[in-house]
Amino acid sequence: MPDSNFIDYVKIFCASGHGGAGSAHLHRAKYVPKGGPDGGDGGRGGHIILHANPQFWTLIHLKYRKHIKADNGGPGGAALQHGKNGQDIVLEVPVGTVAKDAETGETLFELVEAGQERILCEGGRGGWGNDHFKSATLQTPRFAQPGEEGREGWFILELKLLADVGLVGFPNAGKSTLLSSITAAKPKIASYAFTTLEPSLGIVRYRDEKSFVMADIPGIIEGAHEGKGIGIRFLRHIERNSVLLFMISAEEDDIAAAYKTLLSELREFNRELLVKERVLAITKCDLIDKDIEKEMLPSLPKDIPHVFISSITQEGLNELKDLLWKALNK
Repeated sequence: MPDSNFIDYVKIFCASGHGGAGSAHLHRAKYVPKGGPDGGDGGRGGHIILHANPQFWTLIHLKYRKHIKADNGGPGGAALQHGKNGQDIVLEVPVGTVAKDAETGETLFELVEAGQERILCEGGRGGWGNDHFKSATLQTPRFAQPGEEGREGWFILELKLLADVGLVGFPNAGKSTLLSSITAAKPKIASYAFTTLEPSLGIVRYRDEKSFVMADIPGIIEGAHEGKGIGIRFLRHIERNSVLLFMISAEEDDIAAAYKTLLSELREFNRELLVKERVLAITKCDLIDKDIEKEMLPSLPKDIPHVFISSITQEGLNELKDLLWKALNK
């Protein structure tokens, strides 16, 4: 696969800063030869923070930044001076980024709103100075706490595109052509399979200044959940879509069987995808006449609304938008 600016998976090593040590200083002055404890606390180690930035759409800026380390906190000082906190490192990521522990695979959190921030790797706490340990029976403690160590480890960042409608279909089913027809997106289009090698997003304009976002992913083939083809790499991008638009070419011998195959692949990948609203579009209808469309009707799946469309002649596109808008607002 050629190099691409769209990177939706990175593995990075993060190390937060250690906390600064507390001070065990005893107050001394010209006329105070034996003052009490006045050691300040150590500063907190720097955090590593993820910030969801709507201006970002890929993780490519982190692809070659494998090791990220925050500053340590400064030590406490005399006269109850607090140590300087280590500087935090804020990593800008696209909205829709998922953070996982690379060792266990556990999902730590997801950033699904613009401006949302979460700490990926928390800095160590600063140690207490000896002022915290004075008491009636221990008036001059000569010890303080060391700073807490920071955290470190490998983390996985995955991007799941946020879109209202996700396109699902076999390679060369006309998904990219549809996206280019009803949005301003310019995906690569050709008459061979696997033209689409990365997801594309487009905004569909609807009536009365309304709009919704549509996402196209590379085509799915039978056995995709077992790693066949390239669609499996991008199926996670439709996990957050509200509506799934199944697109099957009118050239298929058995549209109902093709639909069942696509549904089966989604089920094997993530059963939760089956609870989403679905719409079926039979594409490339400029290649058949109306009589053939009528002959197809009895064999179409009965549990899903359908529409015959042609992105070339614009046939059925307004009806398709109506069906999608209705499904989005259920």
